[in-house]
Amino acid sequence: MKIAVSYENGQVFQHFGKTEEFKVYDIEDKEVISSEVMGTNGVGHEALADFLVENEIDIVICGGLGEGAMYALQEGGIEVFAGVEGDADGAVKAYLDGTLDSTGVNCECDGEEDECDCGCGGDCGDCGGGCGGCHTIIEGKNSQKQVKVHYRGTFNDGTQFDSSYDRGEPLEFICGVGMMIPGFDKAVVDMEVGEELDIHLMPEEAYGMPNPNLIFTVAIAEMPGTEELVAGQHVYLSNAMGQPVPVVVAAKDDEYITFDANSEMAGKELNFHVELVEVID
Repeated sequence: MKIAVSYENGQVFQHFGKTEEFKVYDIEDKEVISSEVMGTNGVGHEALADFLVENEIDIVICGGLGEGAMYALQEGGIEVFAGVEGDADGAVKAYLDGTLDSTGVNCECDGEEDECDCGCGGDCGDCGGGCGGCHTIIEGKNSQKQVKVHYRGTFNDGTQFDSSYDRGEPLEFICGVGMMIPGFDKAVVDMEVGEELDIHLMPEEAYGMPNPNLIFTVAIAEMPGTEELVAGQHVYLSNAMGQPVPVVVAAKDDEYITFDANSEMAGKELNFHVELVEVID
């Protein structure tokens, strides 16, 4: 097993999206057998997930973390312990002892750009809250508890877009802290183990509405490297903080190219069949 800790001067670095180094620990039989500090070569935010997957990381321990990065890490099969502070070696020891806690998504946006790790630029009004970085705790019997949930997600026409049943493994997350889209979190927070629910979510309770400010057109001549891109292609661009942002090529002609940085799920109504499998106190 490999554990990666966002790292700076021996401490757990507090801004995941700006992590320049990870300290990586090789673990056998709950003991550290070796460790090394690895540079990220300047990648940031969700692109760090690819870096960690490529290096076969199983567990990530970090400080501040936004929803986009959390989603990317989970999609890569990486378990995340966020909101951790202090000595990096001590954090790993706490994990191995079973005493390390995670806050889940915990980006603290206070209006200062360099304090925000969710990609909203320090003002979640700019992204309609869709970045998931700014949130309040959802209260309920399962709030801030680790839960395991099976689910099946469909669009209104019945098309399935995701299913934990098909993967044969329930989704595990900290309930009520912003790791999931709001409507999903609100449904699970008061469920009983073994209970099943069918929920319908409007966009405001899911991925929000598309933001026209996230659709932009630039001259191909001003953006070297875009000549070979085609409409519908998924690529990464860098935001003002130098962090990679996933976008879709919405349109292109001989002179201009249009990018859409909205989530592909933005503006869509979603349906979920949800089954609470386990609550881990």
